[in-house]
Amino acid sequence: MKIFRRPATTILIIFLMFGVVPARPAAAFSVSGQAAVLMEQKTGRVLFEKSPHTKMRIASITKIMTAILAIESGKMDRYVKVSERAVRTEGSSIYLKPGERITLKDLVYGLMLRSGNDAAAAIAEFVGGSEEGFAFLMNQKASEIGMYNTVFSNPHGLDNKENHFSTAYDMALLTRYAMNNEVFRKISGTKIHRAPNPEEVWDREWRNKNRLLSMYPFCTGGKTGYTKRAKRTLVTTAKKGDMELIAVTLNAPSDWKDHIGMFESGFGTFDMAEIIPKGTIKLDREPYRNGSLYITNPVLFPATESEIGKFSVDYKLKNPKGGKFSGEVVNGRAAAGKAVIYLDGRAVKSVPILFKPHEKKKTGYLGSFKRLISKAIGLKSNG
Repeated sequence: MKIFRRPATTILIIFLMFGVVPARPAAAFSVSGQAAVLMEQKTGRVLFEKSPHTKMRIASITKIMTAILAIESGKMDRYVKVSERAVRTEGSSIYLKPGERITLKDLVYGLMLRSGNDAAAAIAEFVGGSEEGFAFLMNQKASEIGMYNTVFSNPHGLDNKENHFSTAYDMALLTRYAMNNEVFRKISGTKIHRAPNPEEVWDREWRNKNRLLSMYPFCTGGKTGYTKRAKRTLVTTAKKGDMELIAVTLNAPSDWKDHIGMFESGFGTFDMAEIIPKGTIKLDREPYRNGSLYITNPVLFPATESEIGKFSVDYKLKNPKGGKFSGEVVNGRAAAGKAVIYLDGRAVKSVPILFKPHEKKKTGYLGSFKRLISKAIGLKSNG
């Protein structure tokens, strides 16, 4: 089994999650947060947790959902006319003007970097028709992602709605989903963004409030949050070598310290173990005579040193009907089955196994002509 401990090329893994292995503390450390989660990006495995499913107010980390919905709307280059209502939104602001026109893309930058509540309201009205309509879209997306202990009532996380909450685990799920989007990933990790200012001769300049982008060299993005009721909330992401981690804290007085501690413990305790290498799968008995089995990407899973020898793989293969496989299709090929990965007897991951038929030899016209000549000669020599 190969273990990745050094920087390497980024690998996209397409897989079907069975469930998350019970969290194992990355190290003997504590966090100031009332709730916290450290999750690995590729697999969703929880490496550290503290009250992960406790429902709490989340403040401006709500805007992760607002941002990804705006990006997925496909309207990032469209201009948004800012309403009076959006401008009057209380709290942190990017100081939009009533009636000004600004691209949705710039609004998302202002939302994520400066936590503009006015930007959040303008996005909600443009994408969802109203804040109430946008909240419906937020909850719909939350259900799709599996955020079962979350309810969104506004696009910014202000305390103006009682029925607005989530959990550390659900916010890690949301961030994991959002980080699979390259546009979100870029915006989240941007330190400075400049946007046109319609009433001034200079551009707006927004600096990211996420101090971890400067404090911690492996930080790749995140979102800050604070309200009087939620206190300090924080989501950050980090990458070292082949491992990407997501850290979430809710009501954490020392959140910067908490996140650096979780990241360092996670990177120091877990490695990405290669459970199945990319390419052809060799089994003791070849199940199909007319082709071979393979997977498109190596199967990696975060593991501690003591867990490395506890992995096993069960290959569940289909019987082809009429020479063809039915069901899941990956990269234009029907899956011949799946490989189920177990850690210490518990299924933790599943990946599709594909079938590649053996190529038939193409002889062409010249080959056919030679065979005819050979047969003719054979007939003559045999009388």
